Amino acid sequence: MTLFLTADDFARLRDIRATQPATIGAALADRRRREVLRGDGRLFIVAADHPARGALAVGKNQRAMADRYELLDRLATALSRPGVDGVLGTPDIIDDLAALGLLDDKIIVGSMNRGGLRGASFEMDDRMTAYDVPTMVASGIDFAKTLVRVDLDDPGTVATLTAMTDAVTRASAAGLPIMLEPFLSNRVDGRIVNDLSTDAVILSIAIASGLGASSAYTWMKLPVVDDMERVMAATTMPTLLLGGDAGVDPDETFAAWEDALSLPGVRGLTVGRTLLYPPDDDVAAAVDIAAGLVHTDL
Repeated sequence: MTLFLTADDFARLRDIRATQPATIGAALADRRRREVLRGDGRLFIVAADHPARGALAVGKNQRAMADRYELLDRLATALSRPGVDGVLGTPDIIDDLAALGLLDDKIIVGSMNRGGLRGASFEMDDRMTAYDVPTMVASGIDFAKTLVRVDLDDPGTVATLTAMTDAVTRASAAGLPIMLEPFLSNRVDGRIVNDLSTDAVILSIAIASGLGASSAYTWMKLPVVDDMERVMAATTMPTLLLGGDAGVDPDETFAAWEDALSLPGVRGLTVGRTLLYPPDDDVAAAVDIAAGLVHTDL
């Protein structure tokens, strides 16, 4: 993979963090902003909030996202490509990108709940450990995002739903769009597995849609599964498709995205590891294909 950032860029980033931390907030506040929806009314967001939940694996490589410098370089490459509207991340990722000057004219989506650490006994108790609504509003973050996993056999789900309710209510009151990523989940051999059957996704949408005192600013972030027509008939909320697990044949993945993107209510993609760590390691090429699916006029 061709490097986008240089050793000097990373040295500058380390120096900013050590000696000029206040400039990170200033970089966020002073960046050139844009409307969330413009032009064709569609969005292509690159996701990078996995590490904060202890999810570093991509395919069979269990430590793929452990190297922060490599991850930032891949993100910088993605953000430089035409048709990429923004990035989804936790404060550490967003602060790095802001300090590097990579967020002008980009949508920033702040990831809120990373407390359900992968593999933890408390994984389903997924309360807020990253962004909160007041900070996002004050910092000029454009969009909020939460993961909403529901395990009917795990009492930790109640705390998660309560936290999500508060987040949706606060976001709506602030006029901040909030993207909910719902799943029905359960433990299989001690590991949390999301049920990707059509009926389970539809039920997860119904549960997530009712969270909060207002749904006016609620969006959905949904997996591409069988019978997406029925899935999209389950909600009137604007929807972005998530990328799924890396390791699936890229051509099959792109074809599935293309079909789902044609459905009413689907506004674009929010994809991370599938594009940042493609099998051939050509981030720019993978991102360009996805961007062309979302923004067909590119």
